[in-house]
Amino acid sequence: MSDTGLRERKRRRMYQSVSDIAIGLFLEKGFDAVSVAEVAAAAEISKPTLFRYFPSKEDLVLHRFADHETEAARVVGEGRVAGLSAIDALRAHFLDGLRREDPVTGLNDHPAVLAFHQLLYGTPSLVARMYGYLERSEAALAEALAEPLGSGSDARLAAGQITAVRRILAEQNLRRIAAGEPVAAVRPGAEAAAEQAFARLAAAFPELA
Repeated sequence: MSDTGLRERKRRRMYQSVSDIAIGLFLEKGFDAVSVAEVAAAAEISKPTLFRYFPSKEDLVLHRFADHETEAARVVGEGRVAGLSAIDALRAHFLDGLRREDPVTGLNDHPAVLAFHQLLYGTPSLVARMYGYLERSEAALAEALAEPLGSGSDARLAAGQITAVRRILAEQNLRRIAAGEPVAAVRPGAEAAAEQAFARLAAAFPELA
């Protein structure tokens, strides 16, 4: 392995380790009750070093979404099977996430996942920070859709609606799971809702269907 590859792996491990430590503290004491200095001390790094990895305290939590930020763009771009439409690729990806109980789809009842979502959606500053994540995800998807739709407002409009559909579907699933419904009971409705939502997206954007 090259020195560059080794450094990248070490960097990613550092990101993951510090984020995990921070989230553990936030879950234990509350987001607002834990200082960045406390996180740095627990991670055995200096505060300036922590800020080199995470520009803000909120980023310590949202790091868990880092790999998902350009996910939709990858699904319709480099990750798409030849001959599969953009909408069908996104639909298949979301349904696969439901089958795998990917926490991003909201269909996961593991206590740690539920605690993380409670932390995220129960902390106003984290909710506000999530908007930046959604905007970047939407912009990446719009860029990936620029070929069939053009680089103007059509691509951004489609990306916005697709991003909203994925978010709302996940929130609906999470709401039912958080209310105590088992995954097995939520899954059929979640799959049906996803099928219907992506069918409507296909009707709205025939260039992507």
